[in-house]
Amino acid sequence: MRERQGLIVYVHQLKNAKSLRKYGNVHYISRKLKYVVIYCNRDEIEFTMNKIKRLPFVKDVVESFRPYLKTEFENAKPDKAKEYDYDYKVGL
Repeated sequence: MRERQGLIVYVHQLKNAKSLRKYGNVHYISRKLKYVVIYCNRDEIEFTMNKIKRLPFVKDVVESFRPYLKTEFENAKPDKAKEYDYDYKVGL
């Protein structure tokens, strides 16, 4: 399975957002804030960013930082409501 990464593409007009499909999978289009979220292969991310930046209707392209963030959390405190609910079901 290939690793994927998101690109946030800010556009001047949403009329041209459909033409971004050839660069990757369009995941989301925000009509209010005028941006498009595209997912593409991580090994081709620099090449794709440079191609998209050259398009005349694109304001800016930002790379998603999600692959670089740590998603394993440590020392998570248990929820008191869940603890109480468990004790109640067990009959303590």
